[in-house]
Amino acid sequence: MKGILLAGGSGTRLAPMTQVVSKQLLPLYDKPLVYYPLSTLMLAGIREILVIATPRDLPLFQALLGDGSGWGLRLDYVAQAKPEGLAQAFVLGRDFVGRDAVTLALGDNLFFGAGFGGQLRQVAARVATSGGATIFGYRVRDPERYGVAEVGPDGRVRSIEEKPARPKSSLAVTGLYCYDNRVLDIARDLKKSARGEYEITDVNAAYLALGALHLETLQRGMAWLDTGTVAALQDAARFVEAIESRQGMKIGCPEEVAYRMGFIDAAQLQRLAEPLATSEYGAYLRRVAAEAP
Repeated sequence: MKGILLAGGSGTRLAPMTQVVSKQLLPLYDKPLVYYPLSTLMLAGIREILVIATPRDLPLFQALLGDGSGWGLRLDYVAQAKPEGLAQAFVLGRDFVGRDAVTLALGDNLFFGAGFGGQLRQVAARVATSGGATIFGYRVRDPERYGVAEVGPDGRVRSIEEKPARPKSSLAVTGLYCYDNRVLDIARDLKKSARGEYEITDVNAAYLALGALHLETLQRGMAWLDTGTVAALQDAARFVEAIESRQGMKIGCPEEVAYRMGFIDAAQLQRLAEPLATSEYGAYLRRVAAEAP
């Protein structure tokens, strides 16, 4: 299983903050926003990840994340010259994905909750071995604002509607998608929608037609936050601040995730903390490393 982190787009809803920098490089409380979806892919056990960003911003992502080796990863990069829909990620990432299955994480989505990592790893392993596609659903009180999935008792998706006036369920489709290798050809053969984009909804519809689209529900107590607007970005920052201040543990910390997942050891974590020695973030990493058995 490989991963794609889609961090392109113009971020116009966050202007003027995004006039000179990608929204995924903006701070979400105490770390760059891109750290959160990167950590999500790492929690799935994925260690080969393609970062897609605009030509303007790609060098900044490379400067921030490097080649990933310090975190036990392999990070590759590709520029998205013009944002033409989420499904374009699989066209741009075709050579990177090769013959593997792939998980797509949107760069402005945050996931958190007890058991989330284990649930995600189970889904990734299932898709990698058995095929098909799995999307992740989250119950919301205003489903008419989202893509909405109707699911049968077996977990198979019966229908997906985009912002329906009368939703058939309260399950919103989140920015996390897990596909077998067929997604590369499905995305390649898509036609642009009326708004001129290659739609991820059309990819999901293709798997639905094949009878191979499943939905994994994020359980009560888990959190999914989309940070596409100023208000949503601030809400997410307050959420992270509340959890981290209360529990003394960080959310979306790639260095810690790498350590907990066994990608790096305590000595490597300690070395990652050294350049950050004067920050609270660096102190946290040193504390985690010191707690190693």
